[in-house]
Amino acid sequence: MRHADYVAAQSQSNSATSSLTASWRRSIMKHGLDPANVRAPERLTDAELKMPREAMADLLRVAAPQLDQLITLVGTSGCNVLLTDARGLVLDQRVGDADAAQFSEWGLCTGMDWSEEVQGTNGIGTCLVEGRQVTIHRDEHFHTRNTGMSCMDAPIWGPDGRLLAALDVSSARSDQTALFNRLISAQVAQTAKAIEAVFFRACFPNARIMPASDDPSDVAMLLAVDNNDLAVGATRAARRVLGLEREGDIRPRPAADLLGRDDEMSGFDLAERATMIRALARAEGNVSAAARALGIGRATLYRRMSRLGISEKDG
Repeated sequence: MRHADYVAAQSQSNSATSSLTASWRRSIMKHGLDPANVRAPERLTDAELKMPREAMADLLRVAAPQLDQLITLVGTSGCNVLLTDARGLVLDQRVGDADAAQFSEWGLCTGMDWSEEVQGTNGIGTCLVEGRQVTIHRDEHFHTRNTGMSCMDAPIWGPDGRLLAALDVSSARSDQTALFNRLISAQVAQTAKAIEAVFFRACFPNARIMPASDDPSDVAMLLAVDNNDLAVGATRAARRVLGLEREGDIRPRPAADLLGRDDEMSGFDLAERATMIRALARAEGNVSAAARALGIGRATLYRRMSRLGISEKDG
């Protein structure tokens, strides 16, 4: 059976419930794509690519060293490294000189749209739709024209908890094995987390960045803590584990409360100002509740807040 016919049949089968067939079904039913279509999408011009790249300039800058390192690990095996935005548009690429022309011919290059909406099931697009690490190996691709590729992808989450980008390593080697795919996939996931962590730190330049877990293996589980020991930012992994807001700004909370650690402070942490602000944060800005928690009167707390330059908004 031809690949296109098989994809169409599986997409229409009520018994097919895998994530792969769900993606095939989206490609046909939602996006109206034809798996037999051999015409590849057109590449954006440099002028058209300028605005999307400028919008992601901060990420591209901090990700560049990680992309350089990744291509040194996988480039000798004929692989191609791509970084996209959240839509699936390829914004940056690392590829060996000997392989560049071939990957460009396949459309695996900057300026190409690899969203599921345009390309059907593929590593980049399906990773972004499902928000998880994926490997799409050869004939798992939707379009027949893409079945010579293996694509290993991982999402990159922004400091606001929203999906920001995808990191892709692609190969078109005919001898690519499932074991080799797993090895590359693990490296892609590790690099994606490293980019996420570096970008998170860059977004909170005045905060102290601390791990939100005792597990050192997850480099992207981080909290940003201000000089009053309030957590003011958290990566997606930290948000999920600590039960914080899924997306957007987080309500400042004492880091010690979130991490379940002893809140007895020493040194600068004993500063009365930090104590006042933590109390207000725990009381969600309610001055009366904060005063009761501190064992002082409301008027006394107001006087101390005034002396320390604290407003109710600081809680």
